[in-house]
Amino acid sequence: MRNLLRRTVLPAAGALLCGAAALPAAAADPAPVTVQLLDIADFHGHLQPPGPAEGGTVTGPGGRPVTVGGAAYLATHLRRLRAGHRNTVTFASGDSFSGWPFEVDAFRDEPTVEVLNRLGVRFSVAGNHEFDVSPGFLVDHMEHGRCFGVPDRDSCFTDSTGRRFHGADFDFQSANIVGAADGRPVLPPYRVEWFAAPGGRRIPVGFIGVTLPGTPAGSTSFQPGLRALDEVRTADRYAAELRRRGVRAIVLNLHDGAAPRDPEAGYDACGAARGPAIDVARAVSPDIDAITTGHWHTAFDCTVPDPAGHPRPVVEAGHHGALVSEIDLALDPRTGEVLRDRTTAVNHPVTRDVPPDPAVRRIADHWRTRGAARRSERLARQTGSFTRAPDADGESTAADLFADVQYWEAGRTRAGRADLALVAARPATGSTAVRGDLPYAAGATAGDADGRVLLGESWDAYGYGNPVLTVGLTGRRLKAVLEQQWQERPDGSVRFSPLAVSRNVSCRYDPDRAPGDRVDPAGVRIDGRPLEPDRTYRVAALAYTVLGADGFTAFAGYTDPVRNGTDHEVFADYLRAHPVITPAPTDRVRRAD
Repeated sequence: MRNLLRRTVLPAAGALLCGAAALPAAAADPAPVTVQLLDIADFHGHLQPPGPAEGGTVTGPGGRPVTVGGAAYLATHLRRLRAGHRNTVTFASGDSFSGWPFEVDAFRDEPTVEVLNRLGVRFSVAGNHEFDVSPGFLVDHMEHGRCFGVPDRDSCFTDSTGRRFHGADFDFQSANIVGAADGRPVLPPYRVEWFAAPGGRRIPVGFIGVTLPGTPAGSTSFQPGLRALDEVRTADRYAAELRRRGVRAIVLNLHDGAAPRDPEAGYDACGAARGPAIDVARAVSPDIDAITTGHWHTAFDCTVPDPAGHPRPVVEAGHHGALVSEIDLALDPRTGEVLRDRTTAVNHPVTRDVPPDPAVRRIADHWRTRGAARRSERLARQTGSFTRAPDADGESTAADLFADVQYWEAGRTRAGRADLALVAARPATGSTAVRGDLPYAAGATAGDADGRVLLGESWDAYGYGNPVLTVGLTGRRLKAVLEQQWQERPDGSVRFSPLAVSRNVSCRYDPDRAPGDRVDPAGVRIDGRPLEPDRTYRVAALAYTVLGADGFTAFAGYTDPVRNGTDHEVFADYLRAHPVITPAPTDRVRRAD
């Protein structure tokens, strides 16, 4: 039987409990065994202190801003929090890597793993971004250090110690991400850690990992070979299995989140948080004693009643190394059960008013230096400018280049082969992968006088970590996609959001016709042949576009998706394979007049 969780805030009316009075312990009861759980969430490779826009400032008590983050400061705080604790474990709630800083992204997130190893991370749930390449990449490369491609160029880079990348000193769990064909988990569903108790005994604590259900269809993590099981039913299944194995203390490490209704409540308040993580917390088995969450990049410290009405802690530690969630589980040394009335939870800010850990700072500085050098790596030479500036028909040399890159990438494998490629050059909603120019001019910020194209320039010009997909679309549906280049606004005006097409395609449209009827199939030619409404074409486009995130919802109903490479890496590979690139004439798209 579980006791009520002790908190310092009295219960409030409503579904979320913000506290409960402590129950007096019986005089004969032995002292509980305390197990300290330290959790970080959504680190995303932010080795350097993040800026305010990247989560470097959080709201503290009373609404005051607190400056936070940075791997070296995180290391110091973790060391201080562990001090004096016999039983302590540090883990992560997902999205630790697949980071956005160039210095980690360009090194296949190996710098993040080196830092997490140094921080003493013991295990992690797999977040959606841990699947941004493939399950094989996660297990074989990130966990076990298996190299691919050319060492020190494509993988297995030399770390801060001068040694080759060896993989993580920790492992990943996910109970609900399974193979689409066989339904088997692609990672271990849970992990059991053992902690010291009086008399030389050891007490087990089980940690169930559950990943965001939308992962297999996410725009960066798109994995058609995977599917996600229901979060609650899966967590309940493995909680029951752990109980059968004699594990009485169970933690759900959930990569799904929530948000406080009052963002000014502060990082260590509940703020009546709501979202999927809170819904899960209300529903999962009472056998689960505490829940750590992630994904939403928010911070809260809540107490939520389980289905039996007993409160349990639910915490999220923000993102980018801003906070550390601490849950001190109190265990009955006789039974291993969690004494919820003795269990506490708190979020700690990773402030920068402490000495940065010198070892972690050396790692971060090593990768910052290597990142600066890698930005200058020469990939190819250009003979003219590639710019996003559209001509009168909406076509640009930059978007055309990136359409050709996607077409080339799809053609590198038989499974991914495409009939054409499309790029959303200036979408009406969402983001665009056409992020920068490659000018050919002396003194330009993104191009050299001799036309060198550097890795950093290519990274900044195209992509946002999205895979190139090849999907099947009928000619009729492809026409509907092309028609969505013109979308009516609420005020009755029409916005033109051009699609760039690969070099083997020409498209004519009539702007004087009504939206929805501006593209004549006879005016669309693929490899010189007109568009056939009943034929199925293989189309290469970024997952973000295929999923309709940038407004091209007519992709819905696509068939047989194949995942190719990821945009940044694909463009770098293209440039290495094409040592000289020349802007093509902007004659692929024309007005009918």
